[in-house]
Amino acid sequence: MDVHITLEGRGDLAAQVYRQLLDAILDGRLRSGERLPPTRELASRLEISRNTVALAYDRLVADGFLVGRAGAGTFVSAEPVRGRAAPKGVVLPRAVWREIETPRPVATAPYDFRVGMPDPRLFPMETWRRLVTRELRSGAAAYGDPAGHEPLREAISRHIGISRSVHAGAGDVLVTNGAQQALDLIGRVLIEPGAVVAVEEPGYPPARLLFRSLGARVTGVPVDAEGIDVQAIPSAARIVYVTPSHQFPLGTPMSLARRAALLAWAERRRAVVIEDDYDSEFRFGERPLEPLQSLDRAGRVIYVGSFSKTLLPMLRLGFLVAPASLAPALRTARQLSDWHSELPTQAALARFIDEGLLARHIRKATREYAARHAMIAEMLAGDDRLRPVPSTAGLHLCARFAPGVSVRPAPGLAIERLEAYCGEPPAQPGLVLGYGAIAKDRIPEGLRLVKRSLRMSAAPEPTASLP
Repeated sequence: MDVHITLEGRGDLAAQVYRQLLDAILDGRLRSGERLPPTRELASRLEISRNTVALAYDRLVADGFLVGRAGAGTFVSAEPVRGRAAPKGVVLPRAVWREIETPRPVATAPYDFRVGMPDPRLFPMETWRRLVTRELRSGAAAYGDPAGHEPLREAISRHIGISRSVHAGAGDVLVTNGAQQALDLIGRVLIEPGAVVAVEEPGYPPARLLFRSLGARVTGVPVDAEGIDVQAIPSAARIVYVTPSHQFPLGTPMSLARRAALLAWAERRRAVVIEDDYDSEFRFGERPLEPLQSLDRAGRVIYVGSFSKTLLPMLRLGFLVAPASLAPALRTARQLSDWHSELPTQAALARFIDEGLLARHIRKATREYAARHAMIAEMLAGDDRLRPVPSTAGLHLCARFAPGVSVRPAPGLAIERLEAYCGEPPAQPGLVLGYGAIAKDRIPEGLRLVKRSLRMSAAPEPTASLP
């Protein structure tokens, strides 16, 4: 174990070595069972006598913090040592960070209806491992382009052009660590302190919180059966964030008329529309409508996509397609943020797309998710307490509660409430049920648990009239 020790002056060097080793043990930097450098080696490194180091070691042995083993060396005591807490400090974050809190990861459950979780069992892991290994063997070790690996950008532009009708060349694509980083880069480039950003209500909480953290005033705009209510968007808004292909979390697509109205509004107000197309590749019926990006003739739409749902969340790969006027600033923001995503992963994904493996995976996964979607929709349809919201794509579906219905926690069941996606009162009661993390054969029993967890509020007793 390499131990960092700094000596000051020439006074009582053994005490300085003792104190710094003791601090490392108490802080947990040196853990139980770890081997310390031999006294001769440490003394040579510190340019002090071996006896000085030996004196410090002997004192730590006597205090019970170290133990010597004949022929093996000196080790941190196997007895558990309680680490000291770091000082609480007096430096505070900006006020907005004392108001924002994100939920902690939830442990998996036997009946897991969490949202946004694709099924890892459907992913061709062996094929992916082969592609990544091939790239690692190439030996490339230099920094990459902040905009992304060029072959991947070309592959993405072809893929979204065919599968989503997005008009973009490789130069219009910027690769990101998931959709969330894409939103962060857009916000860094466009959001002025105090700027008004409109989001869907209900909508995607991480986007709402991110824009707030960047200094925006975030306003929720109601969503109806056709999508965001364009007439309700504040006139002061200069950025509008929407999920038109598969509204999150309700699941309904934005109508063509509403898309046209939103683009016309953006042109009149000189605003920017962020189109988040997070999981529309899994489509089970109806022809998809043209994305806002392809309908846009004024260069006011930024298209955001992700491979977290299509492939695996752990890959952390997404992208954005921006008008040429924003490309230099977004590229610079990416370089100042974390420079670029892992190059072997980017190169492997480029081959995965070019060899037709992504399209094959999407076809296979779509068939499986369609079966799960149909099963859940059918089982919910016969329950008067739940009112499923029609949807034909994605990895989840939403069901509103009938009046007076609520849900209580149930052991072994992981479900999400619609209220959690509402940023402004009144909260909308209901459930958002993901079906990527739960196997098809577990859905029936899982839904029975869901239904048993529902309860009706007691009807108020009639009030006796006074004589």
